[in-house]
Amino acid sequence: MQIAISGNIGAGKTELTRLLSRHYGYRAVFGPAEENPYLNSFYDDMRRWSFNMMVHSLYANIKQVVDLQATGESFVRDRSLYDDACIFAPNLNSMGLMSTRDLTTYTKLFETTYSLLPKPDLLIYLRGEVPTLIRHIQKRGRQMENSIRLDYLTNLNNRYDNWAASYDGKMLTVDIDECDFVENREDLGHIINRIDAEFNSLFATKTTIQ
Repeated sequence: MQIAISGNIGAGKTELTRLLSRHYGYRAVFGPAEENPYLNSFYDDMRRWSFNMMVHSLYANIKQVVDLQATGESFVRDRSLYDDACIFAPNLNSMGLMSTRDLTTYTKLFETTYSLLPKPDLLIYLRGEVPTLIRHIQKRGRQMENSIRLDYLTNLNNRYDNWAASYDGKMLTVDIDECDFVENREDLGHIINRIDAEFNSLFATKTTIQ
């Protein structure tokens, strides 16, 4: 069983990954351990190095998922492979930090490699309005996130919503404006009940196909 969790910065992906992993006894999976060798160069010259950084990130993420699937373990993954390709790469292009030519090449590479992998059994989209995201970001107090701009979060939110609306796999959307799964056990329990219902539906579908 493979669960992937998507959502904007501050949505609570890491927290929900840990909570669901603990509840189901699945392996909790976070970003690839290998450091992106282009990251420092990207921050020095974003337009020059955005393509290199994103391609390496694509490689590292796909390798991680392939390696995990080879183990046969069930896992919950913080972020899906879609986040970079469908949200962050197009956003870099719209900001003038990745050329359209590079974005086209990157997207083709993503589509070709990802087509060889099965979709997550369940993708959880943590959706929230920008004020909620800002509150979460401020609460966790990561220094590198202090300079995140309001319009940047808003643009990412719009991209996430558009992507989620067109996603053709099994998706469960959680409204984090109304659901505090970190502090409220009842809210977490509600999410788990919804996941269990999706699992039951998934297994029923697989049985029918067989």
